[in-house]
Amino acid sequence: MTQPTLPPRLGPRPRTTLWAPHIQQDQNAPSEMQAALAARVYALPDVEDRPTTLSAPGARAIWLKDAAPAGPADAFLGNREIGHFHPWDGSLHIALPPNVAPEAVAAGWAEVHPVARAGMAPEHFVMLYGPRDEREVDVVFELILAAYRYAGGRGVPEESHLLVD
Repeated sequence: MTQPTLPPRLGPRPRTTLWAPHIQQDQNAPSEMQAALAARVYALPDVEDRPTTLSAPGARAIWLKDAAPAGPADAFLGNREIGHFHPWDGSLHIALPPNVAPEAVAAGWAEVHPVARAGMAPEHFVMLYGPRDEREVDVVFELILAAYRYAGGRGVPEESHLLVD
C-alpha cells in the first residue's frame, strides 16, 4: 500500500520575512478563511484559544488544555502551545510532527521557521501559509490536526496522516 501524499499547494510560495518577526508578506489568507480555519481548530477536544506566550500581541495560541495528556516536549512551541495564528497575515507557526514537516515543506504548504533554520529550534517548527480558499482550509486543518494528535501523544499513523487530493 502506498502512503497518501499531501496535495501540492498551487502557485508560488508566498514571500516571507527572513527573521523574526516571521511574517507572510503576500498571498495572505482572507479573513473569512482565517475564521473558518480557527473555528474548526478551536472545536477540537482538549484545545483552548489562549493568547500566545511566544508571538506578538494579538496572535491566538492553539493550546492543549492543561488537564489533557501531553505528548513529547518537541510537540510544542513552548509550554502547551502547539501553534499560534497570526491575524495580520493568516499564517501560523506550529510544531508539526517530525515526519510531517518535511512533506508539508516539500508540497509548498510550509517553510521551516528561521529560528529553526538557524539551529535554535527543532526543524519541524514551521510556518504554515495562510489558506486562500476552502480547499486550502481543508489541507491546513489536516496539518494542524496532525500536530494536535502529536501534541496529545496520539501519534500520526504513517499510512494515513494526510489528505489525498
